[in-house]
Amino acid sequence: MESRTKVAGHPIHPMLVAFPIGLLLTAIVFDIVYLISDKPHWARTSWYLIAAGVIGGLAAAIPGWIDWLAIPRGTRAKRVGLIHGIGNVVVLGLFILSWFLRRGSVSAPPTEAVVAGLLGGGLMAVTGWLGGELVGRLGVGVDDGAHLDAPSSLSEIPAGAGLDLSRAGMSHGYSGVERRHFPQPAYAGFERRTHGARG
Repeated sequence: MESRTKVAGHPIHPMLVAFPIGLLLTAIVFDIVYLISDKPHWARTSWYLIAAGVIGGLAAAIPGWIDWLAIPRGTRAKRVGLIHGIGNVVVLGLFILSWFLRRGSVSAPPTEAVVAGLLGGGLMAVTGWLGGELVGRLGVGVDDGAHLDAPSSLSEIPAGAGLDLSRAGMSHGYSGVERRHFPQPAYAGFERRTHGARG
């Protein structure tokens, strides 16, 4: 199922999620370093990282929500996407709580603030796995007809265009069509669209 929100032929949501994940996980690392070293500049930096990470998470949520709305009802992808999205709302809520708990003492955050961040990071590992399941297993955000020799996204040629079964004898042993024809299609959502989705 192709993404509904793209830039230069690539889905926006996976591009944006790298920022909140990196920023918020780095904030957790800096909190741990602060706890070990007792040097306040680590805690101050963590406070700024949390703010930036929450903003990045909110920005990433918009194209993610748009893509989720396009998933056919009654599918596993719709259910996994819902859990992924709700889980990430909770993640952002925990980090927002952590940020607010620090406001009075940015350089020496209370234990509750650090714990909220750690809980958010743990839940982010779960929601990140669910995001990987959506793409890698369920084909959400993957172009229709995607294969290892698909044309560039910038070409505006559909990914499945020009599949050539006669290339099976290439020297490196890959014809560019095995994923599509032997034995599974490129992604799980293909049959749902071609044969109709219930719900």
